[in-house]
Amino acid sequence: MFVNEDDFGNVIYGYQVEQITDGNDDILLQALAAGIEETRSYLEINTNRHDSMDGRLIYDVVAIFSAIGTDRNALILQHTLTIAKWHLVQLCNADIIYEQAKERYDRAITWLRQLSKGDITMSSLPLLAQTPDNDNSRKPFSYGSRKKFRYE
Repeated sequence: MFVNEDDFGNVIYGYQVEQITDGNDDILLQALAAGIEETRSYLEINTNRHDSMDGRLIYDVVAIFSAIGTDRNALILQHTLTIAKWHLVQLCNADIIYEQAKERYDRAITWLRQLSKGDITMSSLPLLAQTPDNDNSRKPFSYGSRKKFRYE
C-alpha cells in the first residue's frame, strides 16, 4: 500500500488517532484507502472528456502509487496523508483543530486540481509512455470539410 499506519504520524498524533478510532484499525485503514483513492482521482486522466486530451502531461498513476518506502514522491505522499486525515477527522473532533484540518485539506485539493489541469507539473512523477491507445496529442476538436459532392 502506498501509505501505511506509520506514515500517518506525519499529519496527526497517535493519541488523536486512538481517540477517534477507539482502537479499531479498520477505521484508520479505511481513511488511508479513501485518501489514496481521492488523490488518484485527481491524477488519473478522464479519457471520456475531450478537453483532457489537450496535450497536458499524463502521469503514470499505477507507478506513482506502487512506489514504497523512500521511492514514494514526498509531496504526493504528504497530500495523500492530509486527505486521509480529513477523512478520519470527520468521525470526531477529539483535540483537533477542525478549521486547521479543513484548511489543509482544501489546500491539498486545490494543489491536486492544478496538477490535474496542467497548471503545475512535477518532473519527478513518472509519465505514461505514449501509445496509440493513450496518445494525448489529439486536440479537443477537429476541423475539415466533407468530401466534395458531385452531381453525376
